[in-house]
Amino acid sequence: MFFPVFFTGLTMGISLIVAIGAQNAFVLRQGLRGEHVFAVCLTCAVSDALLIVLGVTSFSKIATALPWIDPVMRYGGAAFLIWYGVRSARAALRTTEALAVSGTGQPAALSSVLLACLAITWLNPHVYLDTVVLLGTISTQFEGRAHMFAAGAVTGSFLFFFALGYGARWLRPLFASPRAWRILEAVIALIMWAIAAKLILSA
Repeated sequence: MFFPVFFTGLTMGISLIVAIGAQNAFVLRQGLRGEHVFAVCLTCAVSDALLIVLGVTSFSKIATALPWIDPVMRYGGAAFLIWYGVRSARAALRTTEALAVSGTGQPAALSSVLLACLAITWLNPHVYLDTVVLLGTISTQFEGRAHMFAAGAVTGSFLFFFALGYGARWLRPLFASPRAWRILEAVIALIMWAIAAKLILSA
């Protein structure tokens, strides 16, 4: 069936994107400031879409040629997610920071904002692990339907980034509080551990 596989890709894609802290913080800040929101959201979503397609189309072929790489990536990815969850849980207990959204002077130029967005996206190793390796690994469970999984994950990416960018204006009072960031980090930790458990149990 199309919908269950699509929905799995959608939920997995959104769950992993939530954990990319630097990228999301950048989108959130641009949304809160109201600067080049559409361009930033589109850049992030298209970048993730390219990486997701690369992972789903290429990782399955590599896994077929090298059968041992799937369990290595599966357990390696699970180990990373467990560690990432621990890091987020520690941040939930210790962080005292709030989102800095204040700024002075003229808005930043579109070119400089997009360069920063591309750097945060493509130079972040977590992005490759999440999109190419982890989503590529999960997609191997859906032989013959991996394109449905990829479509769901790409849709999740577009939905998340545009919701985050344009919904940020309503979050401004909330994320002025360090407590909000602690709650967010705790939720991220739980998501990461849940995905790690899925990877291990589906082996």
